[in-house]
Amino acid sequence: MSRRILGLTGGIGAGKSTAAALFGELGAVVVDVDAIGRSVGEVGGSAHDALVHRFGADIVRDGALHRPTLAARAFADPAALAHLNGITHPAINTELARAVAAVAADAVIILDQAVLVESPILGRWGEGPECGYGDVIVVEAPLAVRVERLVTTRGMAAEDARARIASQVGDEERRAVATWVIDNSGDRARLQVEVVRVWTEIARR
Repeated sequence: MSRRILGLTGGIGAGKSTAAALFGELGAVVVDVDAIGRSVGEVGGSAHDALVHRFGADIVRDGALHRPTLAARAFADPAALAHLNGITHPAINTELARAVAAVAADAVIILDQAVLVESPILGRWGEGPECGYGDVIVVEAPLAVRVERLVTTRGMAAEDARARIASQVGDEERRAVATWVIDNSGDRARLQVEVVRVWTEIARR
């Protein structure tokens, strides 16, 4: 039996990370794509030198990548953002390929990936089922629930939470790529039921 690789995504406040942890408890190997994305840009990371060359030496402060400075330059115009993605995405995919190759041959691997819809190249580093995610799991929750979570767990102002949600792709765009949609409108126990439901269907396939 070959490895199965799935993508897991969801908007801010939807509970993607909590769902990922629950899948991990059930036996999935969860790979945090966002964490890898951060690591490749740090000093010593595989994309660091190219980022410094493109965006300037002062994106490093006190021996570490200063993300606000990098973000201000990378998001200044579409061309700069394209350069950022062109540097970091191949580096991330190389690390993902290594992470996948290191797990058992019959593992179920879930790529926990916030920008799966926005950056479909991430999590796909070649052709074939062993070279990236196939099926996609989307975690979603109503807007009011997401705002409340961001206010209570992250200390965000409600208007800032709504703005962050509005800046991302919408639920319809995520559902368009989804094999399974997980409803996380309730508490953790209800989410666990949803995760078990999807995990059972994954096993049946």
